[in-house]
Amino acid sequence: MTRLSVNINKFATLRNARGHNLPDILKAALDCERFGAEGITVHPRPDERHIRYRDVLDLKPILTTEFNIEGNPIPAFIDLVLKVKPAQVTLVPDSEDVLTSNAGWDTIKNKEYLKGVISTFKEHGIRTSIFIDPVVQMIENAAETGCDRVELYTEAYADLYKESPEKAIKPYFEAAEAAKKCGLGLNAGHDLNLENLRYFIHTIPYIDEVSIGHALICDALYMGLEPTIKAYLKEIASAY
Repeated sequence: MTRLSVNINKFATLRNARGHNLPDILKAALDCERFGAEGITVHPRPDERHIRYRDVLDLKPILTTEFNIEGNPIPAFIDLVLKVKPAQVTLVPDSEDVLTSNAGWDTIKNKEYLKGVISTFKEHGIRTSIFIDPVVQMIENAAETGCDRVELYTEAYADLYKESPEKAIKPYFEAAEAAKKCGLGLNAGHDLNLENLRYFIHTIPYIDEVSIGHALICDALYMGLEPTIKAYLKEIASAY
C-alpha cells in the first residue's frame, strides 16, 4: 500500500514567523509519526525560510519512520544529506528564489550531472529519487541516471482534477507505466489533498509513497492534526 510521508515544512514556517520555538518542530514530527504517518519529509532551502539545516540534524536521531530530505543538490545540501544519511533523498531542481517547487528535472540535459550526484548518495546507502514531470521521455532518461525512484510532480494533476479527473490522470498513468517498465520505484507529491488523493492512488495503485505537506497542514487547522493524518490514511486505504 502507498505510504504517507508528511512534509513538516509548514510547521517551521509558522515557527520562524515569530523567531521562537513554537510550534516545536521535533514534537510536531514525532506527533505525525504517533498519529500514523509512515514517513517524515523536509525540504531545507539555502535561505532556511522554513526547515533549517539544524532541524534536519536534530530530527534524524529521534525519528522512527522513514526520513526523506528533499532539495536542490548544491554543495551544502549534499554535505547535509551525507551527514544525516536519511532513508531517502529526493533531488529537486529549485532555484534559490522560488516560492515552492515548480518544475521537475530535465533528465536529458542534466543526465550526467544527476549521475554524479546520485552515485555519491548511493555510495552511502541512501535511496535516491528524482522529482520529475509526467513525461515518458524524462522518466526513461531518469532510469539511466542510476536513481532508485522518481517522484511525479503532481501540481498539474491537482489543477485539472476538478475539471476532468480522467484527463488529469492520463499523463501520470503513462509516466507511471514507463517508470514501472524501467524498474523504478514511484513516489508522488505536490498539491495532493483529501479531494484528489484517492483517485490518483486508485488509478496508479503501485505508487510507493506520497509526500503531502501544505494541504495536510491546512486541513489540520480545522480538523486537528491527528484526525487529519488519519483522514489521509483512510483515503489511501480506500483507494485499494
